Amino acid sequence: MGVDSALERTIEKILHTTEDQILSSLKDALKSSKDTIANSNSALEQEYDKIVAEGKKEAEKLEKQLVGNADLDSRNKQLLLVEESIERVFEKAIKKIQDTSRDGEYSKLISSIITEAIEAIGTKDVIIQTNSKDKAVVESLLSKFPGATLSPDAIDCLGGVKVQSKDRTMIFDNTVDARLERLKPLIRKDIASKFGR
Repeated sequence: MGVDSALERTIEKILHTTEDQILSSLKDALKSSKDTIANSNSALEQEYDKIVAEGKKEAEKLEKQLVGNADLDSRNKQLLLVEESIERVFEKAIKKIQDTSRDGEYSKLISSIITEAIEAIGTKDVIIQTNSKDKAVVESLLSKFPGATLSPDAIDCLGGVKVQSKDRTMIFDNTVDARLERLKPLIRKDIASKFGR
């Protein structure tokens, strides 16, 4: 056996030992990696479940907000439509009042309005003011209200009267305009209730 042959065996032995060591190291590293992955899987799954659950919660919250905003927007539009309709009704009513003929029925209305105003201020010594259209009607009714006089000055209103005590300490605005303003909230409420407000 020559020196070369002994050297080859020695090198082969060293290579074989080194190969075994490297393979053993690789196996250990592979096992360690598998263990690490296995341990991480559970934590990752928990983290994944947590992210999904939070995502669902956020989506539900967002959905509720969107539905709530849509409801609010729809309600606001409905209220706006109701309000516009109410205003149109008032405009038509005002137009109708302006065009009302000053007949016997109207005279009865003015008479009850004057009575109501005199009772409200608590004296019969009053000055009655009205617009130019209703002057003749009020004048024709004065005999029913002793102590009442008609003001020569016309006021700007749709109809009705403004009655004040002669000492000018009390005044009751019973014009159609004032009555309409007093009734508006009730009429609005009544109309709105028909729309479920």
